Amino acid sequence: MEKKDEKNEKEELQSDVKEKLQSDVKEEIKEDNAIKNDNKKEFINSSKKTSNNFFTSKVFLMVCTFILGAFIMWGLTITSNGGILHQRVFSENVKTTTLEETSDLKTAINNVYESTVYIEVSGNRGSVAGSGFVYKIEGDKGYILTNYHVIEDGSKFIVTFTDGTETEAKLVNGDEYYDIAVLSIDSKNVKKVATLGDSSNVELGDTVFTVGAPMGKDYMGTITKGIISGINRMVSVSLTSGNYLMEVIQTDASINTGNSGGPICNIKGEVIGITSSKLIGSGVEGMGFAIPINSVNDIINNIEKGNKITRPYLGVQLVDLTNTFALQYYYGINISSDVEFGAVLSLVEENMPAAKAGLKVGDVIVELDGKKVDDVSHFKYLLYKYSLGDKVEVKYYRDNKLSDTTIELTESIKSE
Repeated sequence: MEKKDEKNEKEELQSDVKEKLQSDVKEEIKEDNAIKNDNKKEFINSSKKTSNNFFTSKVFLMVCTFILGAFIMWGLTITSNGGILHQRVFSENVKTTTLEETSDLKTAINNVYESTVYIEVSGNRGSVAGSGFVYKIEGDKGYILTNYHVIEDGSKFIVTFTDGTETEAKLVNGDEYYDIAVLSIDSKNVKKVATLGDSSNVELGDTVFTVGAPMGKDYMGTITKGIISGINRMVSVSLTSGNYLMEVIQTDASINTGNSGGPICNIKGEVIGITSSKLIGSGVEGMGFAIPINSVNDIINNIEKGNKITRPYLGVQLVDLTNTFALQYYYGINISSDVEFGAVLSLVEENMPAAKAGLKVGDVIVELDGKKVDDVSHFKYLLYKYSLGDKVEVKYYRDNKLSDTTIELTESIKSE
């Protein structure tokens, strides 16, 4: 009986162990399947993600390849034939610029050419010639500008246009200091009117040309071309009343006898100055001068109307500081060597503006309204810019001491 019980107990134990083992195996299989399923899901998700990333990268690569290819094709097109495209554009620009300058110069010449004239003057000096140009028509008259030294002391004036037609002109008025004069002709004889420009816009290197009659009538209508070589130049001009300083434009355009009074023009054919003189001397070449047209504009209305040109008069006689011989031996004036520039008063008239301002013989004027006075010519140049009624601050040396005073310009030059 006991053996039977022991056997049954052993069989039950084995049965429990077997069930336990089977249960554990099933659980392990279940867990293993679960792990496999999870790994499979993770693998599938990872594959999908990788597939998506690969697809995106592939699309991006295709787009970049397309853009790069297009850029390469564009570069090959531009640089084909050794870069001819760039060379062609550059060449066309240069060609256009050259044609434009040539065309403008021809047009500019046409704008003024028929307005220029050759002027023959008969009078006390015999036969004198120069150039000029028509600058205005008003009513039945055409007006011609020229230099004062061309018509000075003349009594008869014959003008010849570039087409060869001639007519007699009348003197309207002139101004010796500005070296300009105005003639008038019947407006029916005018071929063309020149356009006056603005000389304040002139710059160094600007292209300019002149029209005139160098060496006489046979060469009238001659064109010379050059550049602006200098602006605001100061040159001394000899007048019957003494030397006078004139502000001029300098050019290297060829200017010869007979050009005086003719126009100097900019690239548009506008008159920016009146040819006045040429600096001639040993070893000097290519230095011509013209009166700025803006300087002429300041007084042209008075000249056209025949009005008297008034300039302030101080009632003094002046000597250059450097003329020590005249100062010491003729006027008995001694100036300290410490004074290096200025205009010396050698005579002061009573009851005239200078005397009323307290100036005396021996005073050296060194400034007018803050502008340095170099010499007598420069003093006149500065003074004649003022009008009657103006007040001018003057600095001067007396007994080697610098003083100042104010001169009221109440008198005009009697000879004008």
